[in-house]
Amino acid sequence: MTGERKHSLAIAGHRTSVSLEEPFWAALKEIAAREKLTLAALVSDVDSRRGETNLSSALRLHVLAHYQALAGER
Repeated sequence: MTGERKHSLAIAGHRTSVSLEEPFWAALKEIAAREKLTLAALVSDVDSRRGETNLSSALRLHVLAHYQALAGER
């Protein structure tokens, strides 16, 4: 897997940086496009529901859950 890449985003009105491996960034962009959201809006949505989990982990789990749901539909 490729190394982590840091992205800066505005979430709830403040700037934050998130480090994820490139395949996760690509997956999040694909998910956002499918849901007709911007990447920032998708990350903000995940952020609002993550509880005590750190944001990078919550985003990875969101990607996993998304693709598990797709696999279950097949």
